[in-house]
Amino acid sequence: MKLTPVGIDIAKNMMQVHYVDANTGEIVNRSVKRAKFLEHFANCAPCLIGMEACGGAHHWARQLTKMGHQVKLMPAEFVKAFNIRNKNDSADARAIWLAVQQPSKPVAVKTESQQAMLALHRAREQLVAFRTMQINGLRGMLTEYGEVMNKGRAALIEAIPQVLARVAARLPAVLIDTLREQWSRIAELDEQIARIERRMRDWRKDDPAVKAICEIPGVGLLTGTAAVAMMGDVKAFKSGREFAAWIGLVPKQTGSGGRVQLHGISKRGNGYLRMLLVHGARSVLNNAKDPGLWVEQLKKRRPTNVVVVALANKLARTIWAVLAHGHPYEKGYVSEKPIVKVV
Repeated sequence: MKLTPVGIDIAKNMMQVHYVDANTGEIVNRSVKRAKFLEHFANCAPCLIGMEACGGAHHWARQLTKMGHQVKLMPAEFVKAFNIRNKNDSADARAIWLAVQQPSKPVAVKTESQQAMLALHRAREQLVAFRTMQINGLRGMLTEYGEVMNKGRAALIEAIPQVLARVAARLPAVLIDTLREQWSRIAELDEQIARIERRMRDWRKDDPAVKAICEIPGVGLLTGTAAVAMMGDVKAFKSGREFAAWIGLVPKQTGSGGRVQLHGISKRGNGYLRMLLVHGARSVLNNAKDPGLWVEQLKKRRPTNVVVVALANKLARTIWAVLAHGHPYEKGYVSEKPIVKVV
């Protein structure tokens, strides 16, 4: 059965719907209130519904899928190519309607559990950024009074009690109280970040996919939980290379006249997951006793940062292979194609 394509531009209060009526040929492009959005599709025949992968898209995709509709989430940059002239809700819905009919790779619809884990990552990332701001501010204020501490949060934690005790005798009490409050705020942020990480560990215990990929050297708590949550459905990627390209860890290509040139990595996709993989690869390169023959040979002929990115690419491919094939991680494992005997 051929499904009727429908383009939906979602928003906070009004949803713009665009489709062509299969019976009358009428072009329908109208807005639907949020409260009546699901009711509008409840009595419709199964449709191919296209939406941009933006805020709220995964929620509506889950609800529409339960009604029997087929939902295709698409990146905004793919839809943008079909938007002609003016930018408004009506034109966006029409562009989505055109885009959903084109062959392309959809964005995997995430479960509520996966979105919850990503929310924990976002909350932790905000707290870490705010903690860094507080530490830099405290360090800068103390530098104004001749108290210079070594770099790093660990050095600050070790030195701050003695530093505050020294300056307390010669600086105004109002300033000392403010500095102590800021130091207490940093300690509170440390505890909040630790609580979020404990919740992530609890989730790892209950999720076999996260437990499986955390056995890979360079994949820890943050990388494992983020990779499983952001990937959605591992079947959405045909190969490990496709998953690595989705993260932006493959060379960017340009070319003309049959000549293709390779540049630096494309940096497309999710920058947060790419950052975690790069940090994991750098940790393996700096701390592992035996990073492997492949890494050692690559270090002899390529710069360090190139080796780190190449190892991050390999980590991404390994993550996909472990999840796609359900095979536990084994160091030195080599995948072999079955031998076909010619009679």
